[in-house]
Amino acid sequence: MARQQGQQGQDQKQEKRIERFSREPCPAEVEEILGRTGFRGELTQVLAKVIGGTEQGKTIRRNVKGPVKLKDVLILRETQIEARRIRTKIMKGAFT
Repeated sequence: MARQQGQQGQDQKQEKRIERFSREPCPAEVEEILGRTGFRGELTQVLAKVIGGTEQGKTIRRNVKGPVKLKDVLILRETQIEARRIRTKIMKGAFT
């Protein structure tokens, strides 16, 4: 009996976790390029404004792999998790 209740609790947690990340992808426009990050400078950190979906209008900091420039549109799988802020001013490569 107690095992069944424990299993039901785990199932509910699993459903909530899936629900959180199963939203449809939403577009976001790059507003500002903050700098390069990653072990070898392979990522670019940007500020992107969500232009569709339930989080419309929210500005979020994200790491982007590959070439990116201002006014590019990114398709975000989720908008809940934000990238950590770059702490150092050392930036690798040209990004402007």
